[in-house]
Amino acid sequence: MPPDRIRIDHPLTPLLVPRSIAVVGASPRAHGTALSVINKLDELAFDGAIHPVNPKYDEVAGRVCFDAVADLPEPPDLAVLAVGDGRVEEQMMAAIEAGARSVAVFGSCVVPDDGTPDLMDRLRAMAREAGIRGLGANCMGFCNYEAGVHINSYPFQARRTGRITVLAQSGSVFGAMIGSRMGLNFAGSIGNEMATTVADYMDYHLELGTSRVLALFLETIRDPEAFVAALQKAQKKGVPVVALKAGRSDMAVRMAVSHSGALAGDDRAMDALFRRHGVLRVDTLDELVATALLMERAAEVAPGALATIHDSGGERELVADIADDLGVTFAEIGPQTVKRLSERLDYGLEPENPLDAFGTGYDHDGISHDCFAALMDDPATALGLYFLDLNQKDSYSTSLAEACAAVAATSSKPIAIATNFSGVDHRELANELTNCRGIPVLDGTTPALKAARHAFAYRDYKTNGIGTTPAIDEARQSRWCDRLREGRDWDEADGLALLADYGIPALEHRIAHSADEAVAAAEQIGFPVALKTAETGIAHKSDISGVVLGLAHAEAVRVTWEDMSTRLGPRVLISAMAQDGVEMVAGAVHDPQFGPMVLLGAGGVLVEVLDDVAAMLAPAEPWEVRKVLSGLKARKLLAGARGAPPADMDALVDAVVSLSLLAHELGDDLAELDVNPLRVFEHGVVALDALVVPASS
Repeated sequence: MPPDRIRIDHPLTPLLVPRSIAVVGASPRAHGTALSVINKLDELAFDGAIHPVNPKYDEVAGRVCFDAVADLPEPPDLAVLAVGDGRVEEQMMAAIEAGARSVAVFGSCVVPDDGTPDLMDRLRAMAREAGIRGLGANCMGFCNYEAGVHINSYPFQARRTGRITVLAQSGSVFGAMIGSRMGLNFAGSIGNEMATTVADYMDYHLELGTSRVLALFLETIRDPEAFVAALQKAQKKGVPVVALKAGRSDMAVRMAVSHSGALAGDDRAMDALFRRHGVLRVDTLDELVATALLMERAAEVAPGALATIHDSGGERELVADIADDLGVTFAEIGPQTVKRLSERLDYGLEPENPLDAFGTGYDHDGISHDCFAALMDDPATALGLYFLDLNQKDSYSTSLAEACAAVAATSSKPIAIATNFSGVDHRELANELTNCRGIPVLDGTTPALKAARHAFAYRDYKTNGIGTTPAIDEARQSRWCDRLREGRDWDEADGLALLADYGIPALEHRIAHSADEAVAAAEQIGFPVALKTAETGIAHKSDISGVVLGLAHAEAVRVTWEDMSTRLGPRVLISAMAQDGVEMVAGAVHDPQFGPMVLLGAGGVLVEVLDDVAAMLAPAEPWEVRKVLSGLKARKLLAGARGAPPADMDALVDAVVSLSLLAHELGDDLAELDVNPLRVFEHGVVALDALVVPASS
């Protein structure tokens, strides 16, 4: 029976650590799902009760086979429904009526000529009404290595129980992960989340407290509120979350819907959510595995950068190139380390980081040990990677692996071995190093360096931390929410007034309804001026020649007003002209899953050209804004391109933080706000246009 220490008081315990299991649809048919589940539990020496259920048989797998779940001697913790899609509904109802505390459904639960609500929704409603938890549907089961409970049809593979938890909304990804060298405590194919979402599984494992890393493969997030709560719990407990979220492209979004009915959600919103909560987002399964392997041992990384050692000058150059592309920095080693390296390196090798330590080949394992130890002892080093194309069939690899293991045994800093070629023959040796010696082997140059980048990012995230949500100015909030609820369209002047109330500066401007008023406004502001249409309902003024800049005298203003009033209407906005600067776009939207968000990117005409926009949850913190800025293409313009002075980053950060507070305070009363451009000068920032879309309109 599963150890009592992992039978915690949690709604998922009957599902994941059952004391008794009913296998509905059991039969002696070889290779059938039901018999595979029973045989695997026997192989694992599960000593709880296993009850085959099928009225066609008297005995299955040496056990009495019952006609129905209701005939069992006691209600089961878990009912495994290994039946066809057409029978799932009736068998799930029978299990619930018999007192089953949880169910597992492998089938897709898609049936022809289904009604409304469809079968999947009916099963969800059934589980919700009964208050039970369920695995699936459309899943491959789970492997609970800690509890010795495997509910799936995959061949059993003996392995060391580790501290990595894998939760996958894809059965194939689940299969790949249980075949990897990761030390797992649990892996689950959670499917369509009929009655239990990824957030529930995360919460269970965080409460259990035996996971060092949560590794997720996601197509959708069905319960955003619970998912955010789980991420917050992971933050508090110091458990890194590594996530691969599919569905970036339009094609992938369509495929997600057709595959599992999953709505992928806005990818920028997902990036914002992950950034806020320190989730390490990866792009491939190789990167997911490499990052999880490293983070199991590198959740705590000291200040400093990366040290690498190589047995090839060419591969060292390859690593240096890719590290530069990825923004991974190398530790600047001190003179004492340089001295130690010089004393051991063969003639002609430079004492530097990254280090090529292979010279004549004489005593290479000893030289590698001493040089790697010197690099790891340097105060500037926070993490070490030994790049070595391990081959379990040659003594060279094994001797260098031993040298690396000896350094790891005496260093308090995380160390891993990384291969430059992921196809090397090293399965057994890599498994031994990873799972017995505590030295993760990361396959591939790019996945290994990305894993290192994630380790540093997680360290920096914990250093920044999440501050307290700023207090709401209730009077200001009430004033603007009331205006947003009036149901009328807003013009640019309204938008600029809203921004000004949140401390975001705008140029001096006036509204005019006639040529005389326009001229008077221009004279009060001072020439030259800009003249723009202020008629409501016009989103993109420049597309319809609704903006004219640089009007230098009264007659130019009068002529321009006459033309624009004829085409677009008499209401115009006269504003001062702004000095040159870097044009950014900033805005606010209300995401249906995650609430108010603020957007930032390259502005002006570059918005459509570069598609260089990122999102942040509101209210955003200064460190989040700076992190977003560091990833934008526009960062080079802000730094000062072609002799231009650098832009005022502090003022830009302050403006975006203020805009995010605006989005937070106004909540779902504000559908959209667009500030384009937000011009950044050498000193200061100014909003040149503002489009506000109230939710009421």
